[in-house]
Amino acid sequence: FTFSPHVTSLFFLSINLVVIAQEKKNIISKLGDNATLSCIYNKTNLQLKNLRVYWQIADDSNQEKCSVVHALISGQDDNTKQCIHFKDRTQLFWDRLENGDFSLLLLNVSQSDGHIYKCIVQEKTELPRVIHQTEVVLNLAASYSQPILSGPMRNSDSTGEEVTFSCRSGNGYPKPNVYWINKVNNSRLSPSEMEIIAHEDGTFSVFSTLKVKATSNMQIECSIENEMLQENLSANYMQQKKSSGSGTESDENLEKKGRGAQAAGIIGIVCVIGLLTGLICWLWRRRSSNLVSYRGNE
Repeated sequence: FTFSPHVTSLFFLSINLVVIAQEKKNIISKLGDNATLSCIYNKTNLQLKNLRVYWQIADDSNQEKCSVVHALISGQDDNTKQCIHFKDRTQLFWDRLENGDFSLLLLNVSQSDGHIYKCIVQEKTELPRVIHQTEVVLNLAASYSQPILSGPMRNSDSTGEEVTFSCRSGNGYPKPNVYWINKVNNSRLSPSEMEIIAHEDGTFSVFSTLKVKATSNMQIECSIENEMLQENLSANYMQQKKSSGSGTESDENLEKKGRGAQAAGIIGIVCVIGLLTGLICWLWRRRSSNLVSYRGNE
C-alpha cells in the first residue's frame, strides 16, 4: 500500500495542523502588567538572517484589521507594518533568539489586548516555508478591591426583625461571583439585590444586598470571587451577644468614660494642691526675707 505524492502532501499537512492545534496556549495577565506570549522553536544555533518571524492577531475580533503585532526579518525588527495600537509596546528577547525562543513581551496590557495571537516562523528559501507556528490566547483580569460590608448596629435590639446588609467591591475583571454565607452553619444565603456596573476601562464594580431576620448571634460573610485569578476576598459581620451582667457595649463605653473623667478630676485636684503649696512656700520665704531685713535695720 503506497501514497500518491498528492495524498502524501495532504497527509503531512494534516499532521502539521494537528501539532499546531496542540500548541495553543492560554495565559492570564493582570491589567497594566507586562505579558509574555510564548513561542519556542526547539532548535539551537539558528541563522537569524535566514528567518522571518511574525506575530499576528489570529481572531476576528479586531475591528482595525491589525495584521502585524511585531515582525523580525533577517535578524532585525521591522515595524513598518506594525499596528499603531502596539507601537512601542512589543519586544523580543534578543539573547534567546538564536536558541529558538521567539516569545513576545507585550507591555502595559489593556482590555483591548485580549486576543488570540499567532507566532509564525518562516525560513527564507526559494519559496518561504513555515517551520513553526504557535497560538497564544491572552486572557486579561483585574483583582477586585477588598469588599466593604455594612449591616445593622451591633448589639442593637433588633432580634426577630428584618435587617439589611450591603456589600460592595470594584475595579475588577471579569464579572465576579458574589456569595452571602451564614457563618453560624456555613449555609449559602440568597441575595436580595445584585448590581454589576461596567466602567469605561472595562472593569466592573459590584453592589449586593441581603435581607434576613436578625438573631442574637448573627455571623454574616460577603465573598467576592474572581474565578480567572482564583482570588476570593471576603468581609465578615458578627453580632455580639448581650451579656446579662455587664450591660450593653454602650454602657461599657459610658462606664469607661466615667472612670476616665474621675481619674482626670483626681489629677486636677492634685495639681491644684501642688500649686497652692508652692504659692504658700513662696509667700513664706518672702515674708521671712522681709523680717530679716527689718531686724537688720534696727
